[in-house]
Amino acid sequence: MLSKRREGEIQPGIKWGPFVFRIPFVHMRFALPEFLQGICVAGATGLALVPVMTASFGLSFEEAVTMAMFHTMLISAGWMIFGDPLAPGWLTPALPFIFAFVLGGGNTPEEQFQLMTALSLNFAALLIFLGITGLGAKLVAWVPNVLKGGIILGAAVAAFLRIFDQNDAASALNSTPIAAISALALCMFLTFSKPFQRQAAKMPILAKIAGLGLLPAFVVAGVVGLVTGEMQFNIQSGLLDVPTHATSMWEKASPLNIGWPSVTMFLNALPLAFITYILFFGDVVTGNEMIKNSQPMRPDEKLDVNGNRTHMATGIRNAAMAVVAPFFGTQGVLWTGIQVIVLKRWVTGRDKMDSIFDGISAYYVYGFPVLFIVLPIVTMLQPLLPIALAVTLLLTGFACATLALTTVTDSTERGAMVLTAIAFSLFDPWTGLLAGLATILVVVGPGVFTAKKEAADAADKATAEAAVAKDL
Repeated sequence: MLSKRREGEIQPGIKWGPFVFRIPFVHMRFALPEFLQGICVAGATGLALVPVMTASFGLSFEEAVTMAMFHTMLISAGWMIFGDPLAPGWLTPALPFIFAFVLGGGNTPEEQFQLMTALSLNFAALLIFLGITGLGAKLVAWVPNVLKGGIILGAAVAAFLRIFDQNDAASALNSTPIAAISALALCMFLTFSKPFQRQAAKMPILAKIAGLGLLPAFVVAGVVGLVTGEMQFNIQSGLLDVPTHATSMWEKASPLNIGWPSVTMFLNALPLAFITYILFFGDVVTGNEMIKNSQPMRPDEKLDVNGNRTHMATGIRNAAMAVVAPFFGTQGVLWTGIQVIVLKRWVTGRDKMDSIFDGISAYYVYGFPVLFIVLPIVTMLQPLLPIALAVTLLLTGFACATLALTTVTDSTERGAMVLTAIAFSLFDPWTGLLAGLATILVVVGPGVFTAKKEAADAADKATAEAAVAKDL
């Protein structure tokens, strides 16, 4: 029986410590529009890392799909087990850094998975510590905008380099160049083209097409791939044998089987964990501002926003992932596009979406058994997965580049930011961080690290509000 919420209160759930556990169909209703979009968009995107897992980490296709399923289950825990009113997603801007660090630092798949575990546990420890102490905001306030911008712009540069890497076995541009270019061009057009956005404001059909996310690009890529002969679809029947493939995946990836990372691995992974935290905190600020801006339109449901809880919940998810299915970057706090879609329908009224958790749960929970277990669907998507990864990196890179360029206005700081970004994108994390800090200290001066916390908070809030205004 569905639990009913009193006017102006928080959606019912089972409270445990600082968290709230909500059960589908008990504390959350079924939302058909979000379910249909979730199957198409969330599922295909959740499988986007499969080509990397198979090409560089020694997993079979079935093992990689099983790992992706575990990642989705852990992601869903963010709102279901821990109670955050946020649609969680990957730490996508960090992925190019992660690929460069892990693939460059590990000589074998076992070492690469150990590096993933080290990254995940470092990040988890940092999040839990900052969540318990409440020091997260102070840490980020100490980081100057020029360094933040350098990290974000470095992520953009690394993403572009990854897309066009001719030596990357998982690259869509190497295996299906015509289909990949068609998909990339279409996604850029639908997402960032100002002329298209102006036309979409006048024509609802165009707005609906843009709202389908990656789906139009997948359809075009599939058609082009078939016409050009770049793709061959080998659709299989039946269901994925999850227990068998989960066992073999754990044997290849889990530190309980291949051994724990060395102390050196943990030390080498520290700066990348810090860099990822800067990106994580930006998502936290953005997500909270989106909710604050939407809350006045829905006084019937109070959305409980708690940054410390978000830190601890994400930290626990990363720690669990480090042991079960180590692939760092898959356990973030916000998928901005999905949060926007859910909020847009939530603000229209209780009759359209009773609780925000109805929309979030429909996007994630109800669709993943279909996507990950039913082989006809999974194998149909298989040729498109390298393109899904390329599109994800392209959109992330472009968005990061545009955001980074707005973080500073001083021309000298912009120059230092560009040099810092190049250092982060080309060197290992320690070298990149030290080179970036040295550049900023020499070019901008040490005074940039002593700015008042209020100024840093105001800059972060302004950045988040600008992102929200753009999406809403």
